[in-house]
Amino acid sequence: MNNIRFFIAVLLLTGGTAFAQSRKVDAYFTTSEMPDLVKWLPAPPDTNSVQFINDISRYYWGKEQRLDPVRADIAIRDAEYSLSRIIKEFSEPFGMEISQEGTPEIYKVLQEGTATCDSICTNPKKYYMRTRPFVLLNEGTLTPSSEASLSRSGSYPSGHTILGWSAALLLMEINPARADTLLARGMMFGESRVIVGAHWQSDVDAGYLAASVAYAKLHTSERFLEQMRRARAEFLRLTTP
Repeated sequence: MNNIRFFIAVLLLTGGTAFAQSRKVDAYFTTSEMPDLVKWLPAPPDTNSVQFINDISRYYWGKEQRLDPVRADIAIRDAEYSLSRIIKEFSEPFGMEISQEGTPEIYKVLQEGTATCDSICTNPKKYYMRTRPFVLLNEGTLTPSSEASLSRSGSYPSGHTILGWSAALLLMEINPARADTLLARGMMFGESRVIVGAHWQSDVDAGYLAASVAYAKLHTSERFLEQMRRARAEFLRLTTP
C-alpha cells in the first residue's frame, strides 16, 4: 500500500476524532481502509432498553466518583484529547519516560499507531449522532469548557476510550512486562469519560472493542510492523544494563 499522508487536527478538549495539536501524521491506513463499525458493531442502546438502564446506573456511579478529588482530577486530565496527554499519563505505567527526543522510535509508532486507530470511530459517530449524557439529562460535566463542542458531536463510540485503549495495547507490545499496569491505565482512561459525564458506559465499552479491532488491523501493515520492531529495539537498548 502506498503511504498516504493526511492531516489530523482539532481543538483541545473536543470529542472529535483527532488529536488536539495540528500536525501531519503518516497514518498506516486511511479511515476508509479501517473496518467499518457501522456494518457490524451493535447500535447504541435504545433509551427504552434494559441496556440503557445500566447506562443510567453507571452515569450516577460516575457522579459518585467525582466526590473523590484524586479520581476527579485524573478524569479531568484524561479529558485532554492529545498525544502529549497520553505520553504524560502512560509513561509511568510503561516504566519509561516517552518523548520525541529521548525515545523517537517509540514516540513515532505511538503517534502514528494511535492516530490510525482513532479514525475508526469517524463513521459511527456521524452515523448514530448519539446524544451525550450531560445533554440528555441537562447536567454539567467536570469539563464545562468542552461542553459546547461535545454537544455537537456523537457520543458512540467513545473516541477518548479508543485513544487510551489503543495506547495501552501498543505500549504493552513494546514492554509486555508492564502489561497489567498499562491495561489498568487504559481501562481507567475509558472510565474517566463516564466520570466526567461526557459518555455513557456503552459508549466506553464500544470504544474498548473498537480500539482492539483497530489495533489488530495495524498488524496487517508491514510499515507498522517494521516501526514496532524499531520501537522494541529502542526499548531494549535503553533498558538493557
